[in-house]
Amino acid sequence: MSPAHAANLGPALLGTLPSEVRQPAYDRAALKPGIAHIGVGAFHRSHQAEYTDDLLAKNFDRWGLVGINIRPPLLAETLGRQDGLYTRLIRQNDEVEARVIGSIVGVVDSQDNAAPALEVLASPEIEMVTMTVTEKGYCHVPSSGALDLDHPDIVHDLANPQAPRSAPGILAKALELRMASHGRPVTLLSCDNIPANGIILGNAVRTIAERRGKKLADWIAANVAFPSAMVDRIAPATTEADIDTLEQRFGYRDSAVVVGERFRQWVIEDRFAGRVPRWDLVGATFVDDVTPFEHLKMRVLNGAQTTLSYLGVLGGFAHTFEAIADPLLATFIRLMLTEETVPTLMPVPGISPQAYVEQSLARLANTAIRHRNHQIATDGSQKIVQRLLNPIRDRLAKGDSIALLSVSVAAWMAYLIKASARFGRAWQVADPFAERVAAIADRVGADSTELANAILAIEAIFDPSLAASDMFRASLVAGLEGLLSDDPMAFVRHVCADPTGARLKRPARSA
Repeated sequence: MSPAHAANLGPALLGTLPSEVRQPAYDRAALKPGIAHIGVGAFHRSHQAEYTDDLLAKNFDRWGLVGINIRPPLLAETLGRQDGLYTRLIRQNDEVEARVIGSIVGVVDSQDNAAPALEVLASPEIEMVTMTVTEKGYCHVPSSGALDLDHPDIVHDLANPQAPRSAPGILAKALELRMASHGRPVTLLSCDNIPANGIILGNAVRTIAERRGKKLADWIAANVAFPSAMVDRIAPATTEADIDTLEQRFGYRDSAVVVGERFRQWVIEDRFAGRVPRWDLVGATFVDDVTPFEHLKMRVLNGAQTTLSYLGVLGGFAHTFEAIADPLLATFIRLMLTEETVPTLMPVPGISPQAYVEQSLARLANTAIRHRNHQIATDGSQKIVQRLLNPIRDRLAKGDSIALLSVSVAAWMAYLIKASARFGRAWQVADPFAERVAAIADRVGADSTELANAILAIEAIFDPSLAASDMFRASLVAGLEGLLSDDPMAFVRHVCADPTGARLKRPARSA
């Protein structure tokens, strides 16, 4: 079949695909919905939906997925047209492995109003709700984890409970509808990169529910579980090149194709309400406490990704794999993780932290995973607390050096500062605090001390006790001085040569 006339993926095409394309190993026609997922992007399609596809092949049960988007993009135009079918490509340098995933039985677009989402979420057949709505989708204050009652969507949802806009507001309303109609228990499982994500989600939903009265709050306490989870697989946003690769290599078109690495991991807190998909039969792990796994992944892998994204942009690199291939940035990341991050970790059953560091760096070097640094840099204000600031806080409490970790925080600051008008709008950024930092940069100019002081005063990101640390402040000032200079990589080289030395003219520790 010539690529110009390649057919689109759909149920009718399944029987005609090349033999090397794996297909669903179960009867999709018999599949009934049991799971709803909010936030159907590349990550969900390469992670939870694949685990569910594995589970259906091994132990067929009523666990079809209904995908719901309450934010763009529209699902009807991609997955909807393909009856929920899509291709998951594994890319490892030059290797490509294709598999059609069949676990999604329906998609719902609820961007304009909450009603379509609420109908699915309140339905008695849905017993598990998973979500990947990004860190900012929880409408919480990153520094404290509490629901942000000043967030415009939360203000709206508290005033208009029948027409919620936020994920926590929609879930609270769905639980109210479940209580009123059938009362069946449900598990709400966050799969976003937030430490104690189950606690954050539970707090957000309960805070809204408590405003609706004791009855709903009591019902939630008795019938709803909010387990925490740690998820891992690198899955960048799909590009036109990925769609073309599929067509050229396998002869069909798929507008919902996703690309991921071979590695995957899912650790779930064993705390459920009602029936549970037995993802533990197909590689997920059910544990009593997710926290050690969470810290390991968030501080090592995600800490490395975040750091490489900002230093990568400042150093002129477009993608993660290009940044980690640079000997200087590779040296800096390895030093930072080994000397400063790893000592803050709790012991993780069966995992050597140093081996995990090396595995993570190898994963980031995969040339086929074209993760754009600007994409990873998105919403950094929501990410740096758990990835960088919490390990810094742990080290300061013990009087340990933070010279390397603070370079990463300064790199986040420099990235946003350089997007301001006064610094020439070097690039466009996407971050909830971008305008606030730009206003600071426009007002202050190149004074690194003033820049650091003003940004540290943003309490939603920087807990006041951390912002009060003289050592942290001095480190950030030095970092900004170096990273906003004409040669930011010379500063990184200087830090690598003498990470704990005199470059800071280190202030005496305050008693």
